[in-house]
Amino acid sequence: MEIAPAPTLTGDRVTLEPLSQEHADDLRAAVTDGDLWRTWYTSVPAPAQVEDEIDRRLAEHEAGRMVPFAVRDRPTGRVVGSTTFMNIDPGNRHVEIGSTFLAKSAQRSGINTESKLLMLSHAFEAWQCIAVEFRTHWHNHQSRAAIAGLGAKQDGVLRNHSIGRDGTLRDTVVFSIIASEWPAVRLSLAERLRQHDRAEGSRRRSARHA
Repeated sequence: MEIAPAPTLTGDRVTLEPLSQEHADDLRAAVTDGDLWRTWYTSVPAPAQVEDEIDRRLAEHEAGRMVPFAVRDRPTGRVVGSTTFMNIDPGNRHVEIGSTFLAKSAQRSGINTESKLLMLSHAFEAWQCIAVEFRTHWHNHQSRAAIAGLGAKQDGVLRNHSIGRDGTLRDTVVFSIIASEWPAVRLSLAERLRQHDRAEGSRRRSARHA
């Protein structure tokens, strides 16, 4: 598993490019879109903390524990969020996908689905991982549903797993996709993207005739 330099992963709608401080302005706009940092059960940086969070992720990359990306919406050219490979374990060919946030206007747009398809493809096909893990807060029901929707299976719950920024104790829900499941997951994600494209095309045609 060669994690440096970080790869650039490109799809039809999204490009995942190596994170840098050049993305700070767009990421401040992204976390402001929907006030993402105000949700108590997430760890999204506040606008004034974006540069520090980028530095933290880059330091984790230098230490070999993380590969951080900026999420660029190709049609608009805007960076609308960030995501990472984290808790990288080359010896056991295991990685977690997480620390993801997307501007509210970029959610339910197909961006997250294609981002996960690109990352899972890289993990299973380039890095030959045997398992990819996802973790989220017990109270983050939207995230739990989204992870299950990818085709990941719930492994369990880590009780009092960590202490939140407000001092609350976090129960962490753990999901994973294993290598033998990847072919079916890949087909499912590709079909979800096709369905989204068809629905988007239908909405545009309706708007033109309205």
